[in-house]
Amino acid sequence: QVQVVESGGGLVQPGGSLRLSCVVSGSLFRPNVMSWYRQAPGQQRKLVAVITSGGSTNYAASVKGRFTISSDNAKNTVYLAMNSLKPESTAVYSCHATIVPLHVDYWGQGTQVPVSS
Repeated sequence: QVQVVESGGGLVQPGGSLRLSCVVSGSLFRPNVMSWYRQAPGQQRKLVAVITSGGSTNYAASVKGRFTISSDNAKNTVYLAMNSLKPESTAVYSCHATIVPLHVDYWGQGTQVPVSS
């Protein structure tokens, strides 16, 4: 059974940094695309950053220059380094993995990131 597990969330002060990790296990195939989404209180879930197995990345305009997505393909792990965090960055951050040839995708449970002083 495929599992997607995020870690690294927690309370951080405005201006602080945090790194999230997401591990995909139980899959015979390496995900082709891995993404981070976030859902702020009372809002819809939105794409934050995406990375392909080839290393191409893309970011939401609101986080460009402050967040960095990276991956370790050998470990089926994706990271999200977040710098200069703002109170409006407060959200549940979720990891999403897509295995394109199989037309399947998986979600993690999410990890909370409150940004507050």
